[in-house]
Amino acid sequence: MNYIGCHFVLIPVEPWTDLLINELGDLGFESFLNTENGVSAFIKEEDWSENLLNQIELKQNDMVSISHHTEFIKEENWNAVWESSFDPICVSNRCTIRAPFHPPSASEIEIVINPKMSFGTGHHQTTHMMIQLMLDVSIEGCRVLDMGCGTGILAILAHKRAAESVTAIDIDEWCYNNTLENIEVNGCPSIKVMMGGASLLGSQKYDLVIANINRIVLLNDLERYVSVLASGGYVLLSGFYNEDVFLIREKAEHLGLQFVENIELDNWVAIKFLY
Repeated sequence: MNYIGCHFVLIPVEPWTDLLINELGDLGFESFLNTENGVSAFIKEEDWSENLLNQIELKQNDMVSISHHTEFIKEENWNAVWESSFDPICVSNRCTIRAPFHPPSASEIEIVINPKMSFGTGHHQTTHMMIQLMLDVSIEGCRVLDMGCGTGILAILAHKRAAESVTAIDIDEWCYNNTLENIEVNGCPSIKVMMGGASLLGSQKYDLVIANINRIVLLNDLERYVSVLASGGYVLLSGFYNEDVFLIREKAEHLGLQFVENIELDNWVAIKFLY
């Protein structure tokens, strides 16, 4: 199967890259690679049309400049594109995330993720920081909820750290299916995967709630997350910038959460709260 690669340059890069990826996903692009100047997006040749790019609403925003060039990628070159684009990463010298074509590592924890989207491989700053925070929290025997699970990487990490149960939820069908694929690859069949949003949450309580989503969703759904959090449980949040921390903390503390710590990477922030 042949692909078309669209290589986008954004000025400025942030916070517009993630917004562009969201739009491209809705247009049928199925794979993404964050670059120094923006993002590369890939779509099957049969689904491609130049008119697709005219539907990008973000191009009408005067706050960001978007340019691009396209590339035709033959089927036999597809794996080579990904293998040249992705390197394994190791977080806190304890957890290695690699693709299936990488050799096994000697890390304490190893997670194999099919590299269909760089955000889900741990290369994105927010995923990297969420893994850092999870490695510092005792998860053994905990009931874990992963909201906005993406590729399932954080849910898989919770399972590998001996969580009693793990529930992974995402509103996007691609993420739902990719999570199912990755939990099978990693031998984590007990992870419960659901497609939808916070409305799926019922009366079950969780000891750890993790949510790596954007600021708007977090502020809107945080009250629902807290409603299913057990006393003494933790909430780990990321997906927002340093300038958003005040709003996130204000909302969280209003709901009874206690700020514990935050970490920052390239202006992205992840925060740990105690209930």
